[in-house]
Amino acid sequence: MSDIALKPEIMVANSQTGWLRSSQFDLLFVLGTVFIALASGIIVLANPDYFGLVLFLDLWFLGYHHVIATYTRLCFDRESFRQNYFLIFGLPIVVFAATLLIALGVGVWTITSIYLYWQWFHYTRQSWGVAQAYRRKAGKGVTESELTSKLAFYLLPLWGILYRSWQAPDTFIGVELRVIPVAEILVDGVGIAAILALAFWFYQRVKDFLEGRRPIAHTLYMVSHHTVFATGYLLIEDITYGWLVINVWHNAQYLLFVWFFNSNRYRHGIDPKARFLSLISQPNKWMLYFAVSMAITYIFYNTISAFEEHFYLIGIPSLIIIYQTINFHHYVVDSFIWKMRKPPMQKTLDLNSGNVRQGG
Repeated sequence: MSDIALKPEIMVANSQTGWLRSSQFDLLFVLGTVFIALASGIIVLANPDYFGLVLFLDLWFLGYHHVIATYTRLCFDRESFRQNYFLIFGLPIVVFAATLLIALGVGVWTITSIYLYWQWFHYTRQSWGVAQAYRRKAGKGVTESELTSKLAFYLLPLWGILYRSWQAPDTFIGVELRVIPVAEILVDGVGIAAILALAFWFYQRVKDFLEGRRPIAHTLYMVSHHTVFATGYLLIEDITYGWLVINVWHNAQYLLFVWFFNSNRYRHGIDPKARFLSLISQPNKWMLYFAVSMAITYIFYNTISAFEEHFYLIGIPSLIIIYQTINFHHYVVDSFIWKMRKPPMQKTLDLNSGNVRQGG
């Protein structure tokens, strides 16, 4: 994670292959995160006794950390703090009240069920946004229509969540779960459509390569996306173990992307209006950046854990409400702050050279 991607010769290579930053960073971002996710799944499948340990490592080094990373976009500089005042202070109260009322009025299982479907949507949409960044970076190297890309991209995750709904497991991450009833014929129909869409996309991509176009980064990312979603939702029978794979991937990817965004934003040096964030976000200070964000993560979540025994006073396992409020707030905030079609986002990520209309 050096500043090598900013050198002229690297920028030329990026324009040909579509790297967001550099081959080193992007291979870590695309393939490294997939490796960690699949390794996590293999470990718990080989020995379920290790699930607790793997989950602990995921939560404390990736999951909690990736939620805190969101706040570097919200309040680590004065301008962002002023723009996002409601998202920082007002929205958490609204989300907490809604989550608590639903749990009290219907049952705690509703929170788990909402989480199952919302996190699926959140993970899919984040991945689509990243894919669009790679698509724009590839420019004319990608020739298939955006509709072709969308069908290939979304149908497999849709197949996955429909399959989980058809399975109708009784629990998810150890908590009662109820799912939307789904007919097997619908699952099979979407599955066939997903396979056909992927086959057509693959044909288009092979054609691109044979004709001399080399959108390597976008191709690798699309393959990584489908590998993780197929593994997490279709290949692993247990819903919780499958969730662990895609959760590890999502968290690790998010952490790296936020660092990439911040380092690009402040790559020209210290910003007097955001001294702290711009200092730790310098391209050659990535160790400091992650050390600081991990320290904040530890303080925040350890404070919650310290008061854990008091969270049962209102008559329900309210620790679930606390953590899911944090998750749901994170999902809502992300829908506002990460829009690849917005010009400031494209400028920060150097996506303006492409000619692809952004839809995410």
